[in-house]
Amino acid sequence: MPEMTDWRGKDLSGRDMSGSDLVDVDMSGADLTGADLTGANLTGANLNGANLEVAGLRSTRLSGVNLDSVNLERANLNDANLSRANLTGANLNSANLDFANLTGANLTGANLTGANLTGANLTGANLTGANLTGANLTGANLTGANLTGANLTGANLTGAKVEGAKLGHANLNKANLNLANLTGANLERTNLTGANVKNATLYRADLRGANLTGANLTGAELGDLDLGSANVNGIDLTGADLTGVNLSQAYLTGADLSQAYLTGADLTGANLTGANLTGANLTGANLTGANLTGANLTGANLIGANLIGANLIKADLRDASLEGADLTDADLTDATCPSGAPANGNPPSCTRDSASG
Repeated sequence: MPEMTDWRGKDLSGRDMSGSDLVDVDMSGADLTGADLTGANLTGANLNGANLEVAGLRSTRLSGVNLDSVNLERANLNDANLSRANLTGANLNSANLDFANLTGANLTGANLTGANLTGANLTGANLTGANLTGANLTGANLTGANLTGANLTGANLTGAKVEGAKLGHANLNKANLNLANLTGANLERTNLTGANVKNATLYRADLRGANLTGANLTGAELGDLDLGSANVNGIDLTGADLTGVNLSQAYLTGADLSQAYLTGADLTGANLTGANLTGANLTGANLTGANLTGANLTGANLIGANLIGANLIKADLRDASLEGADLTDADLTDATCPSGAPANGNPPSCTRDSASG
């Protein structure tokens, strides 16, 4: 093609420009539908508002390029360099971005529905409000990325690196986070309903106010996790290590915490109505004002636990260890004591029961 730097609004559909040097070229508004730009150098080019639908951009250099509102639907960007590129509002529906370099790229409000981002590098990228519904992010690097308010419904993040990423208010409904590393990630008020979080690392993650209803956290690393005011109704946390975790004001109605390690955990004001805490270790846990109505605490270790003002109505405490536990003002109406006898007295208590061990 002839050398020129101004291709604004030009019809370049279907053109073969593979390997071309297009540094600083202005292609704003150009029609590049189906064009072949494989291996081309577009560093510093202006593609604002261009149509690159089904274009071939494999291994293309697009570092720092302006791709604002560009149509890249079903485009092939495999192994492309899009570091620091401006993709604000871009349409990347079903685009192939596997192993693409998107370090520091701006993808605010971009449409990445069904996009393939396998192994892509999105370190520090801005994906605020982006639509990633059904996107494949297997093994992608999202370290420090901003995904605030992003839609990741049904997205696949298996083995993805999401350390320190911002996912506040994001929608991860039914997303697959198996083996993902979310160390220190901000997931405040994030929707994780029905998400697969098996074997994921959530060490020091912030999940305050998040909705984890029906999520699967089997085998997940949950050390120093903050679940304050989170909705964890009906969740399966069997055998989970929740040592020192913040679950204050959390909704754990019907949750399965059997054999869980909750040593030193903060469950102040938590709702554990009907929860299964069979064999759970709650040594030194703070359950001040917690609602344990109908909870199953059979064989639980509550040594030194703080249960001041807790609601233990109809709770089952058979074989539970209550040595040193503070049950001041706790309501044990119709509760079953460690010995198997009903709580007695006015107000009902298991004082003698706990004293005898």
